[in-house]
Amino acid sequence: MEELTLGENQAVSEEPGIKILFVDDDRLILLTMPAILREHGYNVTAVGSVNEALALIASTEYDVLISDLNIGSAGDGFTVVSAMRRTQPQCVTLIMTGYPGFDSALEAIRAQVDDYLIKPTPIPTLIDLIEEKLRCPSLNPETATKRISQVLRESTFETTQRTLSAMKSDPALGALPLNDEQRIEFVPRMLEDLATILEISELGQEPPEIVHRAKMRGFKQYRMGYTIPLLAAQTRFLEQAIYEVLHEHMRSLNLSYFMFDLKRLNASLGIQLEHTQAAFLSVAERVESRG
Repeated sequence: MEELTLGENQAVSEEPGIKILFVDDDRLILLTMPAILREHGYNVTAVGSVNEALALIASTEYDVLISDLNIGSAGDGFTVVSAMRRTQPQCVTLIMTGYPGFDSALEAIRAQVDDYLIKPTPIPTLIDLIEEKLRCPSLNPETATKRISQVLRESTFETTQRTLSAMKSDPALGALPLNDEQRIEFVPRMLEDLATILEISELGQEPPEIVHRAKMRGFKQYRMGYTIPLLAAQTRFLEQAIYEVLHEHMRSLNLSYFMFDLKRLNASLGIQLEHTQAAFLSVAERVESRG
């Protein structure tokens, strides 16, 4: 994305007073909000990209960071917040978001910033919040260093048990004549494979052995009595269990990678299901051709 260049807004002021770093890629907001904050006596530096924000965080001390959640790409504000937390842990960090319904993201924000605001934010509300947080700063949050892949590995048993419970509660999946071990025998290996895929530099570079295992699941689950809809349902319950576990571990997750890893996790689950379904259908076609 082309970086915004707004002249004096980007200059780092040496004026005294509370120093605020304001980060937003919306040109109108970037022009208006900092100007209003300056009228209230704050020393504001405003930038419109993550790279500009990171450079300033590394070179200049601030009292307050106000950052949009989505700067160019979804969740980029997490990168700015994480950098500020590491470099200047005393700085008050506030996130603005236009998506109040995104529960997982808001839970992560609550865990690792001083507070958040829903756009459009009334100026009096913003001023009151800044003053409150400067008077009574929050305790520094727990260090959040884990990637989603690490949580997947550490929570294998918990995720597997949640998946099993959901599968047994589903009328169609629960009707399959399988014991508990058979129902979830593929889940731990799938979680490990998903974690491995998340650690690969580019999506679409799945190791051949992971693709092979996905296909073998299709072959075996055909013999176990599954159908294509049941395969999809099983994946849906696994996905739900993963999200529940991630939600409970938000405080330990590194927000710099959260949105990136979450998107790749969604894509990886879909790719695994595609390989499994393709193998399942190939077996079904061979059986039908034999009459």
